[in-house]
Amino acid sequence: MEQTQTNDLLEKERLGRLMRKYAVPCVISLLVAALYNIVDQIFIANADYLGSFGNAANTVVFPLTVVALSVAMMIGDGCCTFVSISLGAKEKEDAHRGVGSSVIAVIAAGIVLMLVYLILQEPILTAFGARVNDETFRLSKDYFFWIALGVPFYMFGQAMNPIIRSDGSPNFAMGTLLAGAVLNIIFDPICIYDLKWGMMGTAVATIFGQIVSAILSAIYLSRMKSVRMVKDSFRFRMPLLKKILPLGATSFLSQISIVLSMAAVLNMVTKYGALDPVFGQAQYAQIPTAVIGIVMKFFQIVISISVGLAAGCIPIAGYNVGAQRSDRVKGLMKLLLAAEFIVGPSRPRCFCCSRSSSSTSSAPGARASTTRILRSGRFGFSSACCRCPA
Repeated sequence: MEQTQTNDLLEKERLGRLMRKYAVPCVISLLVAALYNIVDQIFIANADYLGSFGNAANTVVFPLTVVALSVAMMIGDGCCTFVSISLGAKEKEDAHRGVGSSVIAVIAAGIVLMLVYLILQEPILTAFGARVNDETFRLSKDYFFWIALGVPFYMFGQAMNPIIRSDGSPNFAMGTLLAGAVLNIIFDPICIYDLKWGMMGTAVATIFGQIVSAILSAIYLSRMKSVRMVKDSFRFRMPLLKKILPLGATSFLSQISIVLSMAAVLNMVTKYGALDPVFGQAQYAQIPTAVIGIVMKFFQIVISISVGLAAGCIPIAGYNVGAQRSDRVKGLMKLLLAAEFIVGPSRPRCFCCSRSSSSTSSAPGARASTTRILRSGRFGFSSACCRCPA
């Protein structure tokens, strides 16, 4: 009775109330994830033995975590949409098999990507501008090695998040990410300052949080409300995946476009920074890369709000598509676009100066941040239009 009531709410409850129930926890979880990335930069910058070299190394590796995120979101958002549509159409057999197939797919993808990162470590880091100087390259390799080991846990947790939302538990989905983020923030200063583990310490704190998020997500699989998971659910079903992956393709493309943009910017910074009389010197060559990293992490805050609003509405839209309630889907899109219009042009203040101990990096950081924030409105509209099924 409870699961029937949960499903019926998506078709009968007021759209504004449903949007608050599903989108707000999603926004909060993504905001916290973005903020703990910034906290990483703060702890690294204030460690005397890391400083701007460590921030530059963190910047180089960051796009590679977004690659993992893009694959996880393709599987997770695709499964979320598929499950929501199946539940709306009262096809629960497809729903539980879709979840099981997606779980197997994301685990396999995580292991494969981890192996690719470990085997091709140096050429990948070079492609993302790690060779600005020897110290940055050394720290990048140290950080990337450990982050690569955590990729399967990271991808599993990220993919499960929208799946949990599709089951009618947006608050639990938020809790899995919040738990990992809080633990990361707690262990960062311990690993960096007390244990003096350097970039390895930053990575270990991150991985620990990811493992906890993954464990909480795995526990939820046995307690799903709207679908009943059985042993037979966890099989690799290619026909189902052929339906699921296209539904998550826009999530993949939106994240991969960010990665390509980051790669281009980092390589341009490396190339043209070498022509600068100050940043062309080996001891300062990492500063432009570090500044770009701070700005990218800051911009993630704005992106998180836009993406969170759209991603949070996927279960609502999907269920009503399955129930053939196109009127509610159109109404939801109107509300979502209005929310994105309000959020997109907002311009939060830049705290670049407070996150960098070097006055040399403050001015370019402020200029770069302004340029990024001006693009946020367009990103918000594209997120809304691409992520919600229609």
